[in-house]
Amino acid sequence: MITIVVGPFRFHARWEEEKAPLTCAAFRRVLPFENSLIQARWSGEAGWIPMGDVDLGVGRENVTTHPSKGEVLFYPSGISETEILFVYGHAMFASTAGPLAGNHFLTITEGVDQLAALGEKVLWEGAQPIRIEAAG
Repeated sequence: MITIVVGPFRFHARWEEEKAPLTCAAFRRVLPFENSLIQARWSGEAGWIPMGDVDLGVGRENVTTHPSKGEVLFYPSGISETEILFVYGHAMFASTAGPLAGNHFLTITEGVDQLAALGEKVLWEGAQPIRIEAAG
């Protein structure tokens, strides 16, 4: 299990180990992960973590362009920069270059009822600190 703290919100998530084993393994190596979650510009009801040219050494696996609420995607770069999409509502993963397909590697299992409030906070109050770590 994974703990994700975004501003005042706490979530628990599960690894999508069977469908995205390489992404899960690569992301485990960078835990704890800290950054800022900002409102996604092109993807709808989602927070976004731009990661520039970070290379975790993974390609495409378990990809989706239409993630569901509570899914966390990793985009390993290509037509856009490396990034994470944290979906809190209706979303379609995209960039200025068009649709993106990200690796669905985490799913929120506890705290789903807080996702709408998180989205409102990120949208109206701006960047929120995010920390992703092994639950423990």
